[in-house]
Amino acid sequence: MATFTVWKFDDPSSADVAVEALNGLQKEELIRVLDSATVSWKEGKKKPKTRQVNLEGAGAAGGGLWGLLFGLLFFVPLLGAAVGAAAGALAGKLSDVGIDDDFIKEVRNEVTEGTSAVFLLTEDAVQDKVRDALSELQLHPHLIHSNLSNEQEFALRLAFID
Repeated sequence: MATFTVWKFDDPSSADVAVEALNGLQKEELIRVLDSATVSWKEGKKKPKTRQVNLEGAGAAGGGLWGLLFGLLFFVPLLGAAVGAAAGALAGKLSDVGIDDDFIKEVRNEVTEGTSAVFLLTEDAVQDKVRDALSELQLHPHLIHSNLSNEQEFALRLAFID
């Protein structure tokens, strides 16, 4: 079963440090990263910087998955009504796969100016080991978490292909 997680950090650079830790955990087979991306939001910036991360062994679901999700999370309010309507349709699809309005609101409230986050689609993650590894680096991670069943993972991928 796949798990979709968001690890939030209290400064804009910690997500990049976390990616290195996740690479080590993957080598130790404590996590299998299917896809990942980071968000870094520096103080004084109007919007965050986003990027897809290719961890060793990770099969990329494609930039479209992250681009659409990040657009919905961080950029739609800035883009206007036409894009907002399309985002509303996308949000409807996402709610079918466990990414609902509450999740979106929580991420928007947590990932703000001066913070960063790692978004992960994983299998076989030992979440306690992930948290411990990130905490050992003094990153002070905060987990925003949504479990996905196999059917939900498939539907999530389809939502970004349609």
